[in-house]
Amino acid sequence: MPGQEKIRVLIVDDIAETRETVRRLLQFDTTIEVLGGAQSGKEAIAQCDQLKPDVVLMDINMPDMNGIEATEAIRKKTPYTQVIILSVQDDPGYYRKAMLAGARDFISKPPMIDELTAAIHRAGAMAQEEKNKAVQVYTSTAGRTGPLPYSSIPMSLGKIIVIYSPKGGTGCTTIATNLAAALHGENSNVALVDASLLYGDVPVFLNEQPKNSIIDLSVRADDLDPETISASLTQPKTVGYKILAPPPSPDLVDRVNGDQLVKLLTLMRQSFQYIIIDTSSYLSDVVQSALSTSDVIILITTPDIASIKNCSQFLNLADMSGIERERIVFVLNRFDRNLHIDPAKVGNRLNQAINLTIPMDEAYIMRSINKGVPIYLENRTHPVSMSIQKLASLVKEKVTKQDENAYAQAGLK
Repeated sequence: MPGQEKIRVLIVDDIAETRETVRRLLQFDTTIEVLGGAQSGKEAIAQCDQLKPDVVLMDINMPDMNGIEATEAIRKKTPYTQVIILSVQDDPGYYRKAMLAGARDFISKPPMIDELTAAIHRAGAMAQEEKNKAVQVYTSTAGRTGPLPYSSIPMSLGKIIVIYSPKGGTGCTTIATNLAAALHGENSNVALVDASLLYGDVPVFLNEQPKNSIIDLSVRADDLDPETISASLTQPKTVGYKILAPPPSPDLVDRVNGDQLVKLLTLMRQSFQYIIIDTSSYLSDVVQSALSTSDVIILITTPDIASIKNCSQFLNLADMSGIERERIVFVLNRFDRNLHIDPAKVGNRLNQAINLTIPMDEAYIMRSINKGVPIYLENRTHPVSMSIQKLASLVKEKVTKQDENAYAQAGLK
C-alpha cells in the first residue's frame, strides 16, 4: 500500500554467508527494509540500541552470547523490538526458552521464504502497535511530573500472575478466584488458568462444569491462535472472567507439559490483560514453567511453622533458579491476631517482607465457595474482600513499575 511504513529488520548470525542469504531472500518483499547485520549477540544489542529495528532475525547459536540471552537483553532494552529466533535445532526445549526470553516467533533453519516473511509481517505489526500505543501515552502525558497513572501504561501484552504456595491447603484457589474477580473489569479482561492439574478446584469453586479443559488445548498448542484459545475457555455464570479448567481425570495429567503451557500463555497474553494461574504445591514441570514465565508471583503462606518453613525453602530455591524477588508478592493468608504471630518478624526471618495479610474467616469463605460466588463479588466490604482489593492494587503497582522501567530503558521517558 502507498505510504505504508516498511518493516525495519536486523539480521543476526555469526556466519556472513547466512546473513547475506537471508538479506537476498527478503529483498523481494518491498514492505521489508533490511537495516544491516550483526555477527554476534553483543553487536546485535548495540545495534538495536542505536537503530531501534522493528524485527530482529536472531540465530540461536553464536560464540560470544547465544541468541536466547541476546533476545532477553534486547527485549529489556528496546521492548518494542520483536525477535524471531532461527535455529537448526527444532527442539521444544529451545522453543520454550526462546518464548520465556521474549521471542515473538521460532523458525527452523533454513527458513522457507513464505514462512519467514509471514513471521516478519506478524512481528512487524506487533512492533508498530506497541510503538503507536507508547506514542499516544507519552504524548498525552507530556509535561506531567511524577509517575504515570496505571491506566495510562500501555499493556499490549497481558501479564501472567502465578498464585503459588509450597504447602498445600493454604488457600491458593480461594485467592486466585477472588483476585481474578478483583482484576477483571471494564478495561481489564482476565483469564484464570487452573494449572493444579491433578486435583484442581477452580471449576468447583465457581460451580461450573466446563466442556473444555487444558487437555483440549495443550494437545493442539502448535496449531492454535489467541482467538481460538479465548473461544475455548469457559465463561462461568457467576463471574465476568473466563477459566481454563484442569484435566477432567487424574490419568490425563501426563498429557500436559511445561512447553505446551508456555505456548498457550504466550498466545493468551495477546487476548487478556491478566492471566491468573492457580498452581499446586508440587514443583512439577508445568508449575516450574508457570513460575518461570510469570510477571508476578503471589507467594502464599499461612501462620504455621510448616508453611513458613516451606516458603523459606522456596525462596532459597527461587534465588538459585534466577527468579527475581522483585517479582514476588508475599501474602500471609488466614491471619489471626490472636495467634500473636508478627508478620514483620516472619518477613525479616525469611528476608522477604510480607506485603499483605488476609484475615481468617473460614466459615464465611466456605459459604461463598458452596454458593459458587467469590467472596469479593458477594460482599465487597468484608475484610477478606478488602484485602483482596489491596492485593489487586499491589499487582497493578508491580506490573506498572515493570512497564515503566522497561520504557525508561528504551529511552521513552
